[in-house]
Amino acid sequence: MKTNNSFSATLHILLHLEQANKPLTSEQMGEFIQGNPAFIRKLLAGLRENGIVCAVKGHHGGWRLCRAASEVSLYDIYQALGAPGLFALGNRSDNPACLVEKGVNRMMSETFSEAEAQIMARFRQLTLQDIGSDFISYFNEKGQNV
Repeated sequence: MKTNNSFSATLHILLHLEQANKPLTSEQMGEFIQGNPAFIRKLLAGLRENGIVCAVKGHHGGWRLCRAASEVSLYDIYQALGAPGLFALGNRSDNPACLVEKGVNRMMSETFSEAEAQIMARFRQLTLQDIGSDFISYFNEKGQNV
């Protein structure tokens, strides 16, 4: 089962941007996640269109956050990435006339909808700043420097 890690990768990149406090190139950000700079630029395109990141031109150019980390919710980021599917599970549609398949699909669809609503509510609550503060606290508890 293939997973889509673009949301996690984007959060990782955005937290580095926030920590850097200066523009970073897609090459620099690629090093953070061992990713291709072209992949990074693809992720950042939707974020730029939604005012989360800005491109800075010039010799010391790159990308930076356009809004404070406290003003960027996980929901904003999720939407900017095109609202990728949350679940790898899905319904069968091999025999639409089968009453068992219909019953299973109805229950699964209802369950997925409820789970998605809970996840979206949580994404609306959490900000980049919340995640950054959490990982700094975690590393401090472990006695490691960030």
